[in-house]
Amino acid sequence: MIPRETLIAELGHIVGPGQVLTSARDTRGYTRGFRYGSGPVAAVVRPGSLVEQWRVLNAAIAAGRIVIFQAANTGLTGGSTPWGDDYDREIVLVSLRRLKGVHLIDGGRQVVCLPGATLDALEKALRPLGREPHSVIGSSCIGASVLGGICNNSGGALIQRGPAYTEMTLFAEVREDGSVALVNHLGLPLGNDPEEILARVERGDLPAPEPTEAWASDREYVTHVRDVEAETPARFNADPRRLRESAGCAGRLAVFAVRLDTFEAAGETAVFYIGTNDPDELTEIRRHVLATFEHLPIAGEYIHRDAYDVAAKYGKDTFLFIDKAGTDRMPALFAAKARADALTDRLGLGATLTDRLAQGIARLAPQHLPARMNAFRDAYEHHLLLRMGGGGIAEARGYLATRFPSATGDVFECTPAEGKAAFLHRFAVAGAAVRYRAVHPREVEDIVALDIALRRNDRDWLERLPPEIDAQIEKKLYYGHFFCHVFHQDYAVKKGHDCLALEHAMWKLLDARGAEYPAEHNVGHLYHAKPALAGFYRGLDPTNSLNPGIGHTPKCAHWTEHTDDAEKIDAR
Repeated sequence: MIPRETLIAELGHIVGPGQVLTSARDTRGYTRGFRYGSGPVAAVVRPGSLVEQWRVLNAAIAAGRIVIFQAANTGLTGGSTPWGDDYDREIVLVSLRRLKGVHLIDGGRQVVCLPGATLDALEKALRPLGREPHSVIGSSCIGASVLGGICNNSGGALIQRGPAYTEMTLFAEVREDGSVALVNHLGLPLGNDPEEILARVERGDLPAPEPTEAWASDREYVTHVRDVEAETPARFNADPRRLRESAGCAGRLAVFAVRLDTFEAAGETAVFYIGTNDPDELTEIRRHVLATFEHLPIAGEYIHRDAYDVAAKYGKDTFLFIDKAGTDRMPALFAAKARADALTDRLGLGATLTDRLAQGIARLAPQHLPARMNAFRDAYEHHLLLRMGGGGIAEARGYLATRFPSATGDVFECTPAEGKAAFLHRFAVAGAAVRYRAVHPREVEDIVALDIALRRNDRDWLERLPPEIDAQIEKKLYYGHFFCHVFHQDYAVKKGHDCLALEHAMWKLLDARGAEYPAEHNVGHLYHAKPALAGFYRGLDPTNSLNPGIGHTPKCAHWTEHTDDAEKIDAR
């Protein structure tokens, strides 16, 4: 193993000395996850081209180091960063944020995205063409990367599009002999020399696509999700149906580009805001709509009253910023916040001062949520946001008129402003627990965040915790993608309680319900990979763990039982 100083000098020669960070101060924003994960690294390297990314990978592997490729650093399950300081070798963390390219194919019906391309940027590139990516604002994180969604089996709120998925990827694998090989499965003839291939992809010098049967999205999901009698979830992290090469690889491959389908944007849309005190009422709506509607909803998002309340207070600044400034400025805001948090932490003021300041400023702002939404909050415990498009608007309008008002619920059709506010509020829920923790450090030990997939035929979807578990929780936030039966459950744990033990107790409850978890992210360092997923990382066919996989995930040089939701290459 070559000395660290020699490796850092070589990395500096590849990307430029200014793009190799080594001090704790400079690397902090890359080595700490948004929710989970942190640990030391030998260096953070920021390549400016795919060729530089390739050369950095080869140099680090030849030097015997672990490599973590990081895109957005959401840290949802701890795999975007190192996890602790007990690795057997040093880590080189490669930030891919500078590699932002998006190239349109066939008039935008497909795209080729580089590692740093964000969903937000892709959405903006497609908007003038009347098309959309797999996920849009309201169903994804601001700044979340396109490749991260593919590598981590991510879902999203858009019912008709299913999990992020493609079978067309440009990736590198570390083989058994320690060599690094580039594999071009983009369906684009780009030559044989790795650096030539990478340079052509980066500059968008793309030839006409070859005929292929490979998929660039989950084409079956619109039928799959409609089967409300199925005893399996619609989508989840370890689903063998959608584990192939980069899709679900969780960093066992180094991904340089993915080719994806895009989708025609809906024209006319309408949002129906449903409130009820009877969860069975929402169950019947879900089953009826999926089984009988001609037009599937665009989105159907659930919010529990408690999550509504926490987001109304602790997600208010996020709502107002996006509403007034748009999403374009959010990445810059997050970057500035990270720098400020690092400074206050070094000064002994903690890493949450910006959260408390933002919370104080937001408290002074006037009421931001529409009056009819707040009235439903007062009247009803369970809220369902149903977005329909085209012919589905009249279909939903007619059906809901037969159900409401009822003894336990009601509905109103949103104005455009109310519809926008409803889904923006739902988006704000996702970060509200993190803000609550930052503002209440004396009351909250930490957050336990679960994303679970229930079986498609489950009628009893509302969680009821045993008293001994419920007593340990300060706040519970329930929200999620109701028609896919994928739920996010965030728990602010009371001070002094063991969060890990509490989470493991919750896992037992989920196992008893036949739930799959994690549903939308990867297992990171928080979960054990289940057999199908574990076999997939070993290079086996996920549909049959006894047989080698052909065309699935090639073997990497090292595999561990835990996986990572960043793109990690761990070469021993």
